[in-house]
Amino acid sequence: MSRIGNTPIAVPDGVEIDVVGSELTVKGPKGSLSHTVPESISVSLDDGTLTVTRANDERQSKALHGLTRSLINNMVVGVNVGFRKDLEIVGVGYRANAQGPSKLELALGFSHPVTVEAPDGVTFDVPEPTKIGVVGIDKQVVGQVAAEIRAHRKPEPYKGKGVRYVGERVLRKAGKAGK
Repeated sequence: MSRIGNTPIAVPDGVEIDVVGSELTVKGPKGSLSHTVPESISVSLDDGTLTVTRANDERQSKALHGLTRSLINNMVVGVNVGFRKDLEIVGVGYRANAQGPSKLELALGFSHPVTVEAPDGVTFDVPEPTKIGVVGIDKQVVGQVAAEIRAHRKPEPYKGKGVRYVGERVLRKAGKAGK
């Protein structure tokens, strides 16, 4: 029995949900998101709560039940509050520079600056040269953009230099043993 899939989703004030066939659209103060619900899953809206149910107990339906509920919940939270991933840059001379809300220029120790363009619905926030915030309403896109920024220079294990998530622990290795 799916514990996640059976949990109802509370719809906050200011969030509008439209279910037309298998297409679900969520509109809120921050924007609008849509999702195609699989055939074996049904979504119903009753008195400000959204309920996700499955048609049968097949393995595929059980797997999609919890997934669909999580995706819809992320959509509701995203259009109401939004999502944010924070990154920090560690290293001498490593820094970030915002070129407007949707363009980021990174100095990561290469011979050239690395330019990152934000997809639609994602903006960058650079409060200081070593801190980057990726902000948007789609949780998957925000996480993907943050992962792509981190992939330009992952934290290395000897000195810990690179781009990392805030709070990420980097396992450090001992260097060469001297005589």
